[in-house]
Amino acid sequence: MNATEPRRRWWPRSVRARAALAAASTAAVILVGIGWCVHHEVYRQSTRLAEDQAREPLFALADQLKEGVVPSRRSAMPYEVVATGRRSAVAYGGGMDDFDPGTRHVLPAPSALSAPPDPDRGAGWSYTIRPIRIPVGRDYYPRDGSDWAGGTYMVLYTDIWAGELSSDKAAALGVTADATLRVYAVVLPHTAEAITKNTDRLLLWAGLVGLVLIAAAAYFTVRVALRPVEAIRALTASVTANDPRERVTVPATGHEITALATTINTTLQRLDNAAAQQRRFVADAAHELRSPLTTLLASLEVALAYPERTDWPAAATTAARQTRRLQALAEDLLLLARLDTRTPIAGPETVDLTALAFRLTEQYPLTGRPLTLTCDSAAPAYAHGNADEYERLLRNLIDNAARHAAHRIQITVRNQYAWIVLTVHDDGPGVPTEDAERIFERFVRLDDARSRDHGGTGLGLAIARDLAHRHRGTLTLTPRTLGACFRLRLPRAPTPAGK
Repeated sequence: MNATEPRRRWWPRSVRARAALAAASTAAVILVGIGWCVHHEVYRQSTRLAEDQAREPLFALADQLKEGVVPSRRSAMPYEVVATGRRSAVAYGGGMDDFDPGTRHVLPAPSALSAPPDPDRGAGWSYTIRPIRIPVGRDYYPRDGSDWAGGTYMVLYTDIWAGELSSDKAAALGVTADATLRVYAVVLPHTAEAITKNTDRLLLWAGLVGLVLIAAAAYFTVRVALRPVEAIRALTASVTANDPRERVTVPATGHEITALATTINTTLQRLDNAAAQQRRFVADAAHELRSPLTTLLASLEVALAYPERTDWPAAATTAARQTRRLQALAEDLLLLARLDTRTPIAGPETVDLTALAFRLTEQYPLTGRPLTLTCDSAAPAYAHGNADEYERLLRNLIDNAARHAAHRIQITVRNQYAWIVLTVHDDGPGVPTEDAERIFERFVRLDDARSRDHGGTGLGLAIARDLAHRHRGTLTLTPRTLGACFRLRLPRAPTPAGK
C-alpha cells in the first residue's frame, strides 16, 4: 500500500452516517436486551399456562379412576396411572404408548398408603408438581416424530388410595384394596416453545424494521441539523487574509449551532481586528523607519554632492544619531514581536522591585534639563518574573516621564495585601482623559508637533504594558490633577528565605 494513501477504516467519515450507525447500534443493544427479557418471560408464562391447563385433565383422570373407570388412551396430554405392587401401568395415553408401558410402567410407582393422602381435602383434589426425567426404554420408538424421551419435564401428579374405593372398582382397575394409585400428567414444552418461537420471529422482524427506521431518522435528523454547519463552512471557506470581513449567519433556533456561529463570528472579528492592527503596525513601522532613513540619506547625499563644502564631523554626528534611532526602533520592534508570541510567566525567579526602583533612580542620566527623580518605598516588594524585563518596563516608564516632566518625577512602591503597586508620577502637562488608553497603542504620540528626536519611537508605553501583562499584571493611567501617573499592579511573591 502506498505510504501516502490514507488508511481505510470501517468507521464512516460522514457525521450523518456515524450518527445513524451509533443510534442503530445503541437501539440494537437495547432491543436485544428487551427481546431477551421478552423471550424468557413469554416462555415462562407459556409454561405456567400449560401447567395450569394440565390441572383439569389431571383431576378428570382422578375422578374417572375414583369411579372405577379406566381412562381412555386418547388424550392430548401425555399421562400415566401407576400403582404400588403392579409392574405395568394401570392406564396411559397421549404419547406414552410409544414407551410400551403395558409391559412396565415408565414413571415411578408411589409408596403404599394406609389412609387418604389428604383427609381434609373434601371433594376437591390436591396435586404436586415437580421436574421428572423421562427414561429411555429399549422398546421406545416415537411414532409421531416427537422424540421427548430422556428429557426432564414438569410433571403434575395426584395420589388415590384404593382403600377409598369399593372392591368392584378396585377390581375394575386391576389393583388391590391396599394399593396406592398415582396419576401423572406430563407438561410438554412444545406449546410454550412454539409460542416463544413465534414471538421471537415477530420481535426479530419488528427489531429489524425498528433499527432501519431509527437509523434513517437519525441520519435525516442530523442532516437537517447540520445544514447550518454546511452554510457556515462554505462561508468561512471564502474568508481570506486580505478580506476577513465576512460573517456567518447566526441561526435563530438557539441551539449549539447558534453558539458555534456566534463563536466563529467573534473569532473572525478578532482576526479582522488583528489583521487591521498588523496592517496599521506595518504602516506605522514603515513610516517611523522612513523618517530617520530619509534624514540619513539626505545628509549623506548632500555631503557626497558637495564634499569640499561639507562639515564632515557634523554629517557623521547626524548619521550616527539617526543610526542610533534606527537601532533603537529595530530593537523595540523585535521586542514587541517576541512579546506577541510569548506566554505569561510566573517563574521561580523573584525580583525586589523596591531595590530595582532605587537603583534606576540613582543610575538614570538626567541631562539637558534640571529634573529631580526620587523613589519612595517603605519595605521590599518581591514579585515573580524576569529582572531584565522588569528593568525594561520601569525604564520605559521613567523615559516617558522624563520627556514630559517639568521639574520632578516621583516613583512609589507599596505592598497592598496580595499585590504590589508601583507608580511613576511626573509634573508635566498630563494626558487628556479621552487619550488614557490610546497612549498605550503602538506608535502613538499625543504631541505630533514636537521633535521626533526627543519624542522617542512611540513604542515605550506599548512595550511596558505588554511586559506587565506578561507578568500577570496591569498598567494603567491614573487620573491626576497635575501631570501623568502610571500605575503598575503586579502579584506579590512571598519573601525569599534568608531575607
